[in-house]
Amino acid sequence: MNSIDKSSSSSANAAATTRASSTSFWRKTGKPIPGRPNPSSRPPSNSSTISSHPHQHHFVAPHHAASPLKSSTARFQDYESSVSDAWDIRDDEGDDPILMSIPHANSAKIHSSPNTRVSSSISLHQNNVASKTNHSANDTALKTDEVQSSTHNKRVKIEKLLENSSINLDQLRKLAWSGLSPGIRNKIWRILCGYLPPNHSNRGEDVVSRKREEYQRYVEQYFLKREEQDASHQDTYRQIHIDIPRMSPVVGLFQQRTVQEIFERILYIWAIRHPASGYVQGINDLVTPFFLVFLHEYLPEGRNSVCPDIDLGNDLTEQQRDIIEADSFWCLTKVLDGIQDHYTFAQPGIQLKVKQLEELIKRIDAELHFHLVSHDVLYLQFAFRWMNNLLMREIPIKAVIRLWDTYLSEKNGFSHFHLYVTAAFLMKFKDEILRRKDFHTVLMFLQNLPTAKWGDEEIELIVAEAYQLSYLFADAPSHLSNIIKTNDINSNK
Repeated sequence: MNSIDKSSSSSANAAATTRASSTSFWRKTGKPIPGRPNPSSRPPSNSSTISSHPHQHHFVAPHHAASPLKSSTARFQDYESSVSDAWDIRDDEGDDPILMSIPHANSAKIHSSPNTRVSSSISLHQNNVASKTNHSANDTALKTDEVQSSTHNKRVKIEKLLENSSINLDQLRKLAWSGLSPGIRNKIWRILCGYLPPNHSNRGEDVVSRKREEYQRYVEQYFLKREEQDASHQDTYRQIHIDIPRMSPVVGLFQQRTVQEIFERILYIWAIRHPASGYVQGINDLVTPFFLVFLHEYLPEGRNSVCPDIDLGNDLTEQQRDIIEADSFWCLTKVLDGIQDHYTFAQPGIQLKVKQLEELIKRIDAELHFHLVSHDVLYLQFAFRWMNNLLMREIPIKAVIRLWDTYLSEKNGFSHFHLYVTAAFLMKFKDEILRRKDFHTVLMFLQNLPTAKWGDEEIELIVAEAYQLSYLFADAPSHLSNIIKTNDINSNK
């Protein structure tokens, strides 16, 4: 009996310690955050809320830090309702929902017999199923109409914004953060990458034309004369030449030799012009979103831009292919400029990000972190690829493109916000991870996550949770300070 009392007392003390630790972890400073809105001055309500958008928001921190993803659906509904038409955005290229209905069975006469009660019960169940199905179909149709209306309204807002002689980039980022439709995405991405100047003067088109001509000179200078260059450059080309066909072996578009040559030129020229890093496996994946988005501009109406059935060598002109290639190169360069230390020798940027992810999970979800550690699962074993490929190997390309709408709208989307996205991504699968009780099954699950059918809705939930985390830690970077100091010490040895 005494041992039971002691055990109960010990458990109570541990629980109290955990609650105290969780309470003390969340920052309570009320100081304004430079470049970010102030937290709401209203007392927090019982439900956690997220602001409408990172550029127009009031935020109430959750009461419990231990599991920010609990009640995620409720929080996301609050988030979604607060952003009105700026939030609901779907790719209008996708398939419309198919509304299924269950036909009513003909009423049969039920005679007085021992089977009467059973027949009545079955009939009642069928009626209930049919009723629920009709309600579900009506709700789905209503939601589809709302989404289509919201998408149209948002596109109108963006088009009006683009008509201004000088585009307000903050407003554009705010609208693009929650997703773009395919028809306008290519232009918005060029602007957000700093490639296309945000104005309607001829100067903007002249700048882009000069950059495209400059890229063609790089092709002549570097790629066409690659056999005359030193052995290290030739090794770089051979590695790229091997990697490109492996990118998406089941997608016919990427098996076309014309497409592979475009990717080879982009990657080889970038590697030669960035000798500090050179070419590293993983960079090849980062070309794909830009290539597909800029390709969409030349597809026939209604053609699927994610996996288009198109022969690039015959269906597009040489000039169109050159534009897609040059624009993909310059926008890729813009992204990699912010994360180049991910690909320098020993990839220190990625290793630091993995350590930061581990520290973040340890603080916001101790249960999940303990489960991974107790089964000897190292974050580096699954999260290295998340950082190296920016989740492109974990989710479908259509979902990646939607995610990049948000990344490009954030000033440090790839270098900073991605860390919080990976944290939210990991916690999304917390329940499934906890159900696995050994090293092998946990790691196999983390390396083969069930995301094949992910689309906009899943990405919207993840970026909402990631934004919540980034806001909570925006003026409290101490959760990463120890890691950063340790990394600096090690680098100076």
